[in-house]
Amino acid sequence: MTDLAEDAALAADVVREAGLLARELRASGLRVDTKTSISDVVTAADHAAERLVVDHLSTWRPDDGVLGEEGTERPSSSGRTWVIDPVDGTYNFVSGLTWWCSAIALVVDGDPLLGAVYHPHEDALYVGGPDLPTTRNGEPVGPIADVDLAHACATTYLHPPFLGGEVGDAFARAVRGAATLRMLGSGSLDLAAVAQGQLGVFVQHSVAPWDWFPSSALVRGAGGVARRTTVAGVEWSVAGAPTAVSEVCAALEDR
Repeated sequence: MTDLAEDAALAADVVREAGLLARELRASGLRVDTKTSISDVVTAADHAAERLVVDHLSTWRPDDGVLGEEGTERPSSSGRTWVIDPVDGTYNFVSGLTWWCSAIALVVDGDPLLGAVYHPHEDALYVGGPDLPTTRNGEPVGPIADVDLAHACATTYLHPPFLGGEVGDAFARAVRGAATLRMLGSGSLDLAAVAQGQLGVFVQHSVAPWDWFPSSALVRGAGGVARRTTVAGVEWSVAGAPTAVSEVCAALEDR
């Protein structure tokens, strides 16, 4: 068995290497393939960065499971699983925008023990979890100030086809009371910004494990809360300042 500090150090090392590799490959030029939509893309950098992380974990944590966005899946014999997003914000990544990152979480029984996120553009490495105070390049970022929704900047990601219908109505209820709204294109970085107090609350539906576990752990490590609730037939993930999160969830559930 390893202790949390050792796992955090490993997560920090592999996520930083993955981010730097992706940045290097982007500089040399990439072929872009579409997955489910014009905005859901994948590159060779995604696959190479995921392979780098998986290879490290195979060496250092061979009994742990692995779940990667780009298809890697290895069962766990230890009860622990590493969840990997080699490039989060790939549309930004291929478009030359800087709001993208690499992310990883260590999850046990559906709950993250820790998360690590590396933002290459700022050379910023975030590590934290429910029992591990969140840091940015080794310096504490918390505690998150508790604010109500009216004083919080909400961050989200919503495809235009979801603007109508029950999902769109729920989204409108959730963000209507916020001070302002941002859609920046990388859930992991959005949540890292929430953890360090730059944004107030994150709300999004149908969030994949690799987009939720790494940085929701950072939010919790900074004194924030992370909740999930099912409304309009989809699961919503909400994280940030406790009061703002409560208000968002109440608005979502107010049918």
